[in-house]
Amino acid sequence: MTLRQKLFNKQFIKRLVPYFFIFATLLIVVFNDFFGKEEDYHIYILLFFISMIVWMIRWLVIQIKYILRLKKDKTQAELMHLKSQVNPHFFFNTLNNLYGLVELNPAKAQQLILKLSDMMRYSIYEGQKDWVSLADEITYLENYMDLHKMRYHKTIDIRFNVDVEDPSIKIMPLLLIIMVENAFKHGVEKLRKGAFVYIRLKATLKHVDFEIENNFDTEEQSSSGGIGLNNLKKRLELVYLNKHELEIATHAAIYKISLKLTL
Repeated sequence: MTLRQKLFNKQFIKRLVPYFFIFATLLIVVFNDFFGKEEDYHIYILLFFISMIVWMIRWLVIQIKYILRLKKDKTQAELMHLKSQVNPHFFFNTLNNLYGLVELNPAKAQQLILKLSDMMRYSIYEGQKDWVSLADEITYLENYMDLHKMRYHKTIDIRFNVDVEDPSIKIMPLLLIIMVENAFKHGVEKLRKGAFVYIRLKATLKHVDFEIENNFDTEEQSSSGGIGLNNLKKRLELVYLNKHELEIATHAAIYKISLKLTL
């Protein structure tokens, strides 16, 4: 007997079970005289319905497990899709910069290529994991900001203050980069001069506090971040449901995002 036939037979038997119970119930009710004494009849009825209830409970448990598994698979698929949307804008722009830089400044181009390679390797391999260390995420952010410093021909005031109790703390990968990328994309890239990005990261064994502040051109309508921040909100709801606080505020030409995670 082949594996397909075995699976078919197993499914066929499962489908017959409820019909068996219905048929048995009709037999007991219609031919109850064959059971002899009324007390025996009541015992048969009781045992039958107990077995039927047990089977129904087992069936419900199987269905619940199946639904939960589907929900988990759907969540994982949605997370993978959201992760795949991180950083394409940045990578394309950096590659365009490399094209002109290779001939003008080969040494600088080599440094940029190495950093970009490290970032792409992290995004492709580590970014697919459920959890990564906070230390790895910090390194990723530092490489991102170093690349921006090398790309632009203007002065940018970048400050990154880190206070971490334990660098091995696990968080969801490629989460913080969304806020940093938003600050550069909608702030630094739109300003000709005076651009700044201030970042503060504080982490204990129970909480992670991330705060980023940047200035932007008030004439630009896309200062709210759009797709990137919507991506961030969805990922937080999927992984840190009821364990996160996200605040976004705009004052004059200053844009500020604060994120608190409960580990």
